[in-house]
Amino acid sequence: MKKKSFIKLFYKILIIILISYISSFIFFRFDLTSENRYTLSEGTKNLMGNLDDIIYIEIYLDGEMPIGFKRLKNSIKELLDEFKIYASENIEYEFINPSESEDKKTRREIFKQIIDKGIIPTNVQDKDAEGAMTQKIIFPGALIIYQGEEYVLNFLKQSQNPRVSAERNLNNSIQALEYEFVNKIYKAIEKKRKKIAFIDGHGELGIPETRDIMISLSEYYDVKRVIINHQLRALNDYEAIVIAKPDSTFDEKDKFVIDQFLMNGGKILWLIDAVNSNLDSLAKKNFTIALPYKDLNLNDILFKYGVRINNDLIQDLQSSVIPVNVSLNKSKPQWRAMPWLYFPLLNSENQHTITKYVNMVKSEFISSIDTVGGNPEINKKILLSSSKYSKIINTPVSISLDILKERINQKKFNKSNIPVAVLLEGKFESVFKNRIPKNILKNKDINFIEKSKKTSQIVVSDGDIIKNIVKISKNGNLQSLPLGTDRYYEHAFTKGNTEFILNAINYLCDDSGLMSVRTREITLRMLDKEKIKKEKLKWQIINVISPLIFVVVFGISLFFIKKNFYKK
Repeated sequence: MKKKSFIKLFYKILIIILISYISSFIFFRFDLTSENRYTLSEGTKNLMGNLDDIIYIEIYLDGEMPIGFKRLKNSIKELLDEFKIYASENIEYEFINPSESEDKKTRREIFKQIIDKGIIPTNVQDKDAEGAMTQKIIFPGALIIYQGEEYVLNFLKQSQNPRVSAERNLNNSIQALEYEFVNKIYKAIEKKRKKIAFIDGHGELGIPETRDIMISLSEYYDVKRVIINHQLRALNDYEAIVIAKPDSTFDEKDKFVIDQFLMNGGKILWLIDAVNSNLDSLAKKNFTIALPYKDLNLNDILFKYGVRINNDLIQDLQSSVIPVNVSLNKSKPQWRAMPWLYFPLLNSENQHTITKYVNMVKSEFISSIDTVGGNPEINKKILLSSSKYSKIINTPVSISLDILKERINQKKFNKSNIPVAVLLEGKFESVFKNRIPKNILKNKDINFIEKSKKTSQIVVSDGDIIKNIVKISKNGNLQSLPLGTDRYYEHAFTKGNTEFILNAINYLCDDSGLMSVRTREITLRMLDKEKIKKEKLKWQIINVISPLIFVVVFGISLFFIKKNFYKK
């Protein structure tokens, strides 16, 4: 009998050991949150799985601190633990308390070292052990170290809107954690950066007007400005090109180079104005004439690829504002912000990864876009459109500030969601098929391709969405303001333009994993402070009495169960 019991015990232990051994090779977990808060994006998993060396992370967020920062710390730890699951031993991290030393001089030296590295401190109020309010310096940041290089990461997202609470700022900081870590690690391990070219030579926006977006793009890519100048191999080394608001003709040779760049799998972001209209003329003369641009010689190439930019302008009730003098003649000027219908604020009706969670995009004198052609190998997706209260104005047309005095008849704005930005994906046919110019045919090394590899391009009917405001500073130099800054009200700022352009380039360059992390949204269920005040006593009673009632009921039930058992 004892021998049988021993054998059974031995088999049980053996089974447990086998199950433990097998389970060490199998990993699975369940995330029951609605937004999959504890599930990394596929792009992050791939990045962690491909690490070939150790990344060491120092997080300067430890010790006594307010509850909000403790929540931030816990979120960081949970995220890094997730990283370790996919990165194996290639992720190591440590939480450091900069205020640990009791010696003030030592603390100051440590603070200075951390600040010199680029980590931004913040002052917060907190209660000490005796309940008194004290000021504390918190360093919500980290140092990412990879192969001897250091990368600084500041966690705290401070909104420019003073009405946004500190709790909401922390919520935004927690929401952005995965992207911020992945972004820094991506930059650290990237061995060969992709190249982006801004095309010059056809009156495109210059460096001052595109400086801000070029700086933003340079965090991920090598950004250059390129004049094609009929050179067939001018674009060979580039992953994508940006054509931003040209105002003069593309000759056939330059068009051929762009066309063959696309045929070879290159990506293009077109930002084209079809109509020439100048707001500065309005300020001087009170009116201007909007005319179609002189022939840019791009209609045929865009039509062949599947879109047509129309020679019209969109008026939209959802628009930016401009300052207007509403005072009577010879009176002291009184400026009032009034909606300018020719400056639509664009949005997206779909959930494409390029436009998901993107803020309103500012535009100026934008035209409508039609998708054309029946090529079944081209997939077309509308990315941006006007609001549901808009209308189309055909050109040429006289534009006057007097329209601000007119009463708006909403019934006339009967066009909804007019397309202004289109994503084209698939295999494109060359516009030069069966019609290569003779002066190009003379070159024996053209290697003409009449049908592209699978590739993609984006066409936007306004060059101003990539244009930052340029003003003259006090010392007389040109100063480029952040993209999205309003030309009249510098405090009125939107990130939508930058978000859209970055997402567009990320998508075109196949960096969709990085983009999907940036556009991810995690909702934190914040406590209702008013409700807490009203129901505080009720929940205190429930939390104190409920466990006692449970213990009493469980004890009585157990007593009667045992009593009945021993009766039998």
